[in-house]
Amino acid sequence: MNPKQKKYNFQDKEVLGQEIDFETEKEDWNVYILKDGTKLKMKSVISTIVRLEDYKQDTGDPIYLVTASNVIIPDVPERLKKKPKGGL
Repeated sequence: MNPKQKKYNFQDKEVLGQEIDFETEKEDWNVYILKDGTKLKMKSVISTIVRLEDYKQDTGDPIYLVTASNVIIPDVPERLKKKPKGGL
């Protein structure tokens, strides 16, 4: 076992994997227009990527585990907003 590898739980089994360093090339926003007039902007921000020592049966590609957070920015029409209770 490579000293940088450790075991990860994947599909109910323990699989060796290694965290892979990366740099972000591009992080675009997805934009959704809801039927109520709200515009939602969303993107995933990845914090870690692990390449497993497990491979897709059909292509032979390695399998990756990704840890990410979703960032959401709503642009809500005034008619849907409520005043905060006890706020300024």
